[in-house]
Amino acid sequence: MQLRPPAVPLITVDPFFSVWSPADRLTDTDTVHWTDFPNIIRATAEIDGVAYRFIGADKSLPVMRQTARDIDAMNTFYTFEAAGVALTLRFTSPLFLDDYELLTRPVTYLHIARKSLDGKAHTVKVRFEVSEQICLDMPGDDEIVTEVLAEDDITSAKMGSKNQIMLDREGDCHRINWGYFYLSTNAAGAKAGFETKTVLTHNGFKRADEDTTMTFATLEADMANELLVTFAYDDNCSIQYFHKNLRSWWNRNGKPITTAIKEAYADYDTVMARVRAFCDKLFIDACRAGGEKYAELLELAYRQTIAAHKLVLDENGEILWISKECYSNGCAATVDVTYPSIPLFLLYNPELVKGMLRPIYRVEASDAWEFDFAPHDAGRYPILNGQMYGYKNGILRYEMQMPVEECGNMLIIEAAVAIATGDASFSAAHMNVLENWVKYLINNGRDPENQLCTDDFAGHLAHNCNLSLKAIMGLASFGILRGMLGSAKDEKKYIELAREMALDWAKRAANKDGTYRLAFDCEDTFSMKYNIVWDKLFGTEVMPPVLMGAEKASYLRRMLPFGMPLDNRATYTKSDWLVWTGTLFDARAEFEAFVAPMWNAFHTTAGRVPMSDWYNTDDGLHTTYESKSYNPKHTEGVLKSFRNRTVQGGLFIKLLAHKNLLLYK
Repeated sequence: MQLRPPAVPLITVDPFFSVWSPADRLTDTDTVHWTDFPNIIRATAEIDGVAYRFIGADKSLPVMRQTARDIDAMNTFYTFEAAGVALTLRFTSPLFLDDYELLTRPVTYLHIARKSLDGKAHTVKVRFEVSEQICLDMPGDDEIVTEVLAEDDITSAKMGSKNQIMLDREGDCHRINWGYFYLSTNAAGAKAGFETKTVLTHNGFKRADEDTTMTFATLEADMANELLVTFAYDDNCSIQYFHKNLRSWWNRNGKPITTAIKEAYADYDTVMARVRAFCDKLFIDACRAGGEKYAELLELAYRQTIAAHKLVLDENGEILWISKECYSNGCAATVDVTYPSIPLFLLYNPELVKGMLRPIYRVEASDAWEFDFAPHDAGRYPILNGQMYGYKNGILRYEMQMPVEECGNMLIIEAAVAIATGDASFSAAHMNVLENWVKYLINNGRDPENQLCTDDFAGHLAHNCNLSLKAIMGLASFGILRGMLGSAKDEKKYIELAREMALDWAKRAANKDGTYRLAFDCEDTFSMKYNIVWDKLFGTEVMPPVLMGAEKASYLRRMLPFGMPLDNRATYTKSDWLVWTGTLFDARAEFEAFVAPMWNAFHTTAGRVPMSDWYNTDDGLHTTYESKSYNPKHTEGVLKSFRNRTVQGGLFIKLLAHKNLLLYK
């Protein structure tokens, strides 16, 4: 990969079990959780009796020189050299979307290979240290309990909080406080243990680094030619779903984590063969669709998108694919986060998209939901007991909802799933609800009132032209669903209504130069019209292509150094909408020209966080805002930004379009 990632994925399992390196070299800084709170992993190689560090920032030790770093969809590679020895590291999270056992098995591999650089024999002993931060929200929140395990030739250091209060917190800026972490290897003669030590580290809040005394799990092993280490986490309970605690798929029947770890070692060679084949194919397919820079963006987005979800089963045995809205409110199963993310899942397993919609239908059916439009979310991760967004003084406020946004999202998603699977029966089970939502769009989507949309960080906006396009595509989507369910009359009715609204839209939204406005009443303004991309993917021809010619041509003229701004109100943009807008272009060269500045933004940004979808097109920096912490121990604000968000699944839309998987009829 030529792209220098803003942050490098190391362990990517779920929103809690997540470790990244926010630096170019793995020895420049300590590793962190995606929130930037520390999750310290340190590693040293004792070469001929002299210890060198190759993971972490322990400045008391000499450093191995990092000579290479590479990334693909499921792997992160490093190479280090010192004292005549080279070590090659490969972190692997085998996230296959069509294999639920592997997708949810909470185990990340680290394979290390060694070779002599000078032709001489060398002794090499490797040591790992993992801090208690990996199983506590904040260091010192609880006493740590530890255990050394030796079972079936696998040696493990196990640690976790003493009190084990399941699912004891919800929201955005927090880590897990329950469950147990396992640091393991199958190397003969390995030794596991624990050590209490004081390290200088930041705590994620806006304050200087401070000394913190913590427990570390340790693992030591002699290296011959190679070594396999695993990092695993048993959270026991993963999600609370309408007041019932649910386990992850892998342990839905009570499978012990030690069995899962054993299985991970047993099938390592088979898994890695599948990993190599998948990663190679994804890269080649993406290059064909949108060029090498586009392919690298997909490689970086793949693990991030998936690992901000959790897969569980509801009481009916149906899958729930629960997203966390990372660092932007912490909501779970958010509809306008699901909407941009679905291209990835439509490509590799559209059944997961159904698992994203089920919680929303559950909220809609509850007594707490009193509106005639679609909900926004189903809770705050990991607690899903009903919508949490838009409450004020204990009341769910109408003015804080996103009526047109969420109705349009749900209808479009339903149509996309139906086409991708060739089966509209899932929507048939919710047809009464969908009919209500399409009526709402007919009555309110032609010229939306002052309301929020998914780009709510920009505030309320009346007469939003792009939001109206979403309503138009919602009507067309309902027509598709009705047609797939056997009603040709309804299919024609709703698609024709969408076409009529689109022609009317083009008249009311037009600037004098043939481009289209941000809002119907704001002449000489602009915005990305990314919602109309579904017309191209579905092939519904709702908007005559000739009407979009001047609009698309204007996009390249509006480019700043790191991409096109979202609209004329500010210089920031959204990475998902950039790729959706670029997908409107027919020529691959135009798409590549549209996406290249975004590649440059991630390649050069000084903001070392997992891919941010909200960044500035003038300097490439992710947009930040201050938020008060939930933690009563700290009254300081946390400087937050959109990062590690599932919406990066939206980058796969060009590949989805290239494969023509959603063409209707």
